[in-house]
Amino acid sequence: MGNRKENSTNMLNEKCIIEGCDLTYAVCKIGGRWKLLILCKLEKGKLRFSEIRKQIPNITERMLTLQLRDLEKEGLLKRTVYAEVPPRVDYELTEIANDLIPIWRQLENWGAKHKGLVKQSN
Repeated sequence: MGNRKENSTNMLNEKCIIEGCDLTYAVCKIGGRWKLLILCKLEKGKLRFSEIRKQIPNITERMLTLQLRDLEKEGLLKRTVYAEVPPRVDYELTEIANDLIPIWRQLENWGAKHKGLVKQSN
């Protein structure tokens, strides 16, 4: 959610909606341009930051860092730092995120079926 003021009207409205609707809660956890894509890239196992970055070439390093932090904070990613020189960091899905795999597969199928049916406007 970034650096927004916690007592702002927008934040209070968002909190109210999230607490009142399970679907909205779920979408807020994985929504946005990058989060679901990052999670999907980790479906087959652990990856390092540079490996994720190579698989998502259009994301900036800063944005990837922010998204990985958010996903870790939400309990969807596990970050493991190894005591090596240079330090090595791996990212992997948590059990909670693994529960999402069949859901994003269904979303992927829906997208494949419907994306050609709706004309994109710029």
